[in-house]
Amino acid sequence: MGGLALRDHWFDVPLDHGAPDGETIRVYAREVASASSVDDENMPWLVFFQGGPGGKSPRPTGATGWIGRAVEDFRVLLLDQRGTGRSTPITARTILTRGGVPEQAAYLSHFRADSIVADAELIRRTLMGDRPWSILGQSFGGFCSLTYLSLAPDHLSAAYITGGLGPIQNSADDVYRVTYGHVREKNAAFHAAYPQARDTLEAVADLLRKGDVRLPDGSPLSVQRLQTLGMAFGSRIGTPPIHYLFEEAFADGPGGRELSETFLHGVQAQVSYAGRPLFAVLHEPCYAQGAATRWAAHRLRPPDFDPDAAPLLFTGEMIYPWMFEEDPALTPFAEAAELLAERSDWPALYDVGQLRRNEVPVAAALYTDDMYVDAGFSEVTAREVRGARVWKTNAYEHDGLRETDNVLDRLIRMVRGEL
Repeated sequence: MGGLALRDHWFDVPLDHGAPDGETIRVYAREVASASSVDDENMPWLVFFQGGPGGKSPRPTGATGWIGRAVEDFRVLLLDQRGTGRSTPITARTILTRGGVPEQAAYLSHFRADSIVADAELIRRTLMGDRPWSILGQSFGGFCSLTYLSLAPDHLSAAYITGGLGPIQNSADDVYRVTYGHVREKNAAFHAAYPQARDTLEAVADLLRKGDVRLPDGSPLSVQRLQTLGMAFGSRIGTPPIHYLFEEAFADGPGGRELSETFLHGVQAQVSYAGRPLFAVLHEPCYAQGAATRWAAHRLRPPDFDPDAAPLLFTGEMIYPWMFEEDPALTPFAEAAELLAERSDWPALYDVGQLRRNEVPVAAALYTDDMYVDAGFSEVTAREVRGARVWKTNAYEHDGLRETDNVLDRLIRMVRGEL
């Protein structure tokens, strides 16, 4: 396919790696190699950890972008992390088969970074025996990489991290105290770039406050749900589509001026979690270590982000409890998500002592304007990982890896000592 050779792999892994003889789930991974080197058994492996949580791996269409750069030096394994894509997916339908609410919450608790890394280790042993491999983590995948460096560093040749030097000693409260400020800055940048969007945004919000507006799936479009379109503002390629969406917000209908079908379908595609419910369910728990998150983003939301505030602000990468009432893809998870938010005995995801003793070559891209992963926390984390080499840049935002192959190329050369 476009200069690539692809091979499917399926693995049966324990749901709970602490109980290896118990229930198993299936994990899918796609092996990707250059068509010209597919028969080279000496080609080293690179496993990719996707952002999220709850995101499946990319579906390649050719030897372009970062995948094209990676297959020059590696046999790549695109891992659909447990619960995503083709890996025993968790959906609004399947969660209802897991028994009562406590059983559902217990099941969902096994889909964090520690379990993902344990899956990867089982897969590595299956494919390679005792040989090590390299890892590439984007965003939440970088969090997984730090967990891997904590739990199984002896099996890694190198670690590449893009936009994923997560806070290893900070709580969810700490995260949202700083990220709301970043979102406020992105709102200002959006309206500076697209000044005509301000009046349209306020007009849409006024219409939503006056009546019951429904998306094509029948779910409500509230002002607070409209605000979540700002989730896209951390991506340089994600922001312009929000502007174009508001350009076509209104149409003339039988009752006068109303929201257009184009707008409503576009909003639904942005705000529905039908394709990634784990993102909402496990977003705050991915920061949890020995403490409850208790809906941190909701508790710490500043007053200027309220849905009745003027001017209206978009929110960012925040998950709120009301989402589990308004999004039909999330309502089956509501009670289990509440239990997870109150859970206080989450195990540690990182071993800071091990990271301080690290001997694995680590190269990381730290985006100084990152809306999702605070650059200040990332710098602290980088100092805790012994020997980590960090490229700080504002040339890209959080999606730099997807924008160009230059990011991965630079990190590979950093590990080689060429930069």
